[in-house]
Amino acid sequence: MMKWIDVQDIAIELYEAHPEVDPQYIRFTDLHRWVCELDGFDDDPNHSNEKILEAIQAAWMEEAR
Repeated sequence: MMKWIDVQDIAIELYEAHPEVDPQYIRFTDLHRWVCELDGFDDDPNHSNEKILEAIQAAWMEEAR
């Protein structure tokens, strides 16, 4: 089960789930929703913050290269 701290695993899953998306331009509201919708994600949606979402976005951008 993935938690908010599993930034790299989340980024890989997002890359696989949304290959058409350029993560550089993702809105944090969409990013938050997509993370919560991932299979295997099991954490409190209220435990995220801007710093975590920025880290996920950066890892996703790296994965997309």
